[in-house]
Amino acid sequence: MGRKVTLATCSLNQWALDFEGNLERILKSIEMAKAHGAKYRLGPELEICGYGCADHFYESDTLLHSFQVLRKLLECPVTQDIICDVGMPIMHHNVRYNCRVLFLNRKILLIRPKMLMAHYGVYRELRWFSPWKQLRQVEEYFLPQIIQEVTGQDTVPFGDCVLSTKDTCIGTEICSELWNPRSPHIQMGLDGVEIFTNSSASHHELRKADLRVDLVRSATIRSGGIYLYANQRGCDGDRVYYDGCAMVAINGDIVAQGAQFSLNDVEVITATLDLEDVRSYRGEICQPNMEIEPKPCRRVNVDFSLSSGDDIYLPTHQPIALHFHSPEEEISLGPACWLWDYLRRSGLAGFLLPLSGGVDSSSTACIVHSMCVLICQAVEDGNSQVLEDVRRVVADDSYRPERPSELCGRIFTTCYMASENSSEGTCSRAKGLASQIGSTHININIDMAVKGILGIFSVCTGKWPQFRVNGGSHRENLALQNVQARVRMVLAYLLAQLGLWARGKPGGLLVLGSANVDESLTGYFTKYDCSSADINPIGGISKTDLKTFLVYCVEQFQLPALRGILSAPPTAELEPLEDGQVSQTDEVRKLSSRMGSVRATILGGTGEEGHYCAPLFDP
Repeated sequence: MGRKVTLATCSLNQWALDFEGNLERILKSIEMAKAHGAKYRLGPELEICGYGCADHFYESDTLLHSFQVLRKLLECPVTQDIICDVGMPIMHHNVRYNCRVLFLNRKILLIRPKMLMAHYGVYRELRWFSPWKQLRQVEEYFLPQIIQEVTGQDTVPFGDCVLSTKDTCIGTEICSELWNPRSPHIQMGLDGVEIFTNSSASHHELRKADLRVDLVRSATIRSGGIYLYANQRGCDGDRVYYDGCAMVAINGDIVAQGAQFSLNDVEVITATLDLEDVRSYRGEICQPNMEIEPKPCRRVNVDFSLSSGDDIYLPTHQPIALHFHSPEEEISLGPACWLWDYLRRSGLAGFLLPLSGGVDSSSTACIVHSMCVLICQAVEDGNSQVLEDVRRVVADDSYRPERPSELCGRIFTTCYMASENSSEGTCSRAKGLASQIGSTHININIDMAVKGILGIFSVCTGKWPQFRVNGGSHRENLALQNVQARVRMVLAYLLAQLGLWARGKPGGLLVLGSANVDESLTGYFTKYDCSSADINPIGGISKTDLKTFLVYCVEQFQLPALRGILSAPPTAELEPLEDGQVSQTDEVRKLSSRMGSVRATILGGTGEEGHYCAPLFDP
């Protein structure tokens, strides 16, 4: 019997309810794992149906189609001679569970339901699933007939159990169980489980990646062991981005790490590790504690070895230097990957952005430009799926993107919506940035639309509101500003629907918003203005982070126009100019709301969860 094992984990871009596509990506990951000599393959949470099925989990068809995919996996020759660990929903005794299914050579070995649910922040798992609360207990699960016909099994173990091969023992965690103070790996490690696996659907937040790595490291640094972490990648049809970063750790050291941001739908990482390293580590660190575990794990035995007898000269993976992106890189890469995922699934032909020449809309524009950079790089690297998707988006089967700016011109339209209150400065800054990123740029004037709406109001009421500088009241002044902002939203959607039609091109555009998280926290925004959009890439990012992001973009993407945008005073330009110059900046308007963006950031508007700061009372 050998002592070295080769294990595989992966990041998959699974789509909710795309059963055929999900099956294809799962099989591809298994094939890649076997090509690297792996005997165990771990995938993300609920990978068969997709994590973001939401209320479709209530539908019996979702369960049925998941089993149909499982049957195809069991029957496929690719899945032979490797333990496959896949995720799917399963109903047991009329209760729905989020489960892992482990199978080998057309036999299901065990089904492990999730025990500690994620029901906080953006997660609502208790809406669709129940936790398995019977610690260390296992029941018999009666397989549906379509599975019995393949496996020849009537029942399989279902519950809190671990898998015991001829050479080691494997225990399962699912996503949030790693983050819980009662993580199952603690008790499993004390009972001799040597390999821990975690299948996740963990979304991207700024500055979260290092915390995730710390949790994986700490899971094995205290009691030793090998830890495999798999994660979903992409948007999964949802408004969060799952950021991959699959990894393998042993005894507190990371030995393999996948990409956090990538346009590859399938990424597999493997590691060859020595089980004796785990045993030696535990013999020194944990020996006094490992014999007192009161209730041992239920072991399911399988006649299979992860190691071979001739592995003495097989090299093992060593600790690696970890790579973490800076917050500026995360803003550049995370939302860009999410935008591409959203666009290619939407069936539309690109994006439209009202570009004001300010920090917020310029940040959104830079994220789209970053997306185009990633697409061009992926095509250059030979990613056939990205090339196929690009051709479908631009409706040209022979198209091949050569430069980000050229691609930007095809799929990205920016629009400066001027009024009589707009300055030449913001107009030129918007035009300059659009020119440098390569977007199709439009300059329009909204005065005719504004006056038309005010004319209708005047006919109804016999009144014509005035700005404060012209003798109007505060109510009149605010209403006149809001009319301009809301007209821009209406025009943005009109251009998104018919802009390509007017140019003789097929399709429509997704409207992008540019409202940062500080504005949401303080209520500093106009309802249904041009920040009301299909999607808002910067909605979870603070103004402070956006400014440092633009500084990063100046050098990273060679966009010198951003220097002028960063140095200009922020303004909505909704009130009359004085001698052609801005008379009131956003900072003045924010002071009048008694809580500016800087204060909002201090109170927790950094895009990170967990600060739990209440509003500051400032009489």
